[in-house]
Amino acid sequence: MKIICIGRNYVDHIHELQNAIPEDPVIFQKPDTALLKENSAFYLPDFSEDIHHEVEIVVKISKMGKNIDEKFAHKYYDEIGIGIDFTARDLQSKLKAKGLPWELAKAFDGSAPLSSFVSKSEFADLQDLNFHLEVNGETRQKGNTSLMLFKIDYIISFISRFFTLKTGDLLFTGTPKGVSAVKAGDTLTAYIEGKKMLEFEVK
Repeated sequence: MKIICIGRNYVDHIHELQNAIPEDPVIFQKPDTALLKENSAFYLPDFSEDIHHEVEIVVKISKMGKNIDEKFAHKYYDEIGIGIDFTARDLQSKLKAKGLPWELAKAFDGSAPLSSFVSKSEFADLQDLNFHLEVNGETRQKGNTSLMLFKIDYIISFISRFFTLKTGDLLFTGTPKGVSAVKAGDTLTAYIEGKKMLEFEVK
């Protein structure tokens, strides 16, 4: 099972981190040990002093596919959820400054809390979904999938040129602006269209 993540997919978030707008989707991966399910607590790692939350809509791949045409990409997923791409921002900044890969800052154990999944048929348009993240009851991030630079079906088509997608693979589709640090004792709650999907504590 692969966890494939899209970086820099919302313009306001690109600006807040002072990054360049990409011509193609920015791809990185997390291992399955990054997953944190069933609202389990997230434990702050000892190698970072600046762990940031990044809330994202997550798509679950439902069948194997390679070189998928964008117009058929919708047939390769049936469910969506919401997750957090935890990022060790201090470590990421050091790695980026040296031109090195981000995995140490993105792919560590527990860095991908994940909700349960719901049928995509519950939503009229997956490219017009409101979602948001609260920290201790205060809204920190708020997004709508219509603001994605690269839409879900295009991302699936693009990725499948390079990687065979398999049943159960997860696609984290990018985060809107408002990322910030978390601390021990925080409670994070994530919503899709006002429905609470994920809630867990930072320890």
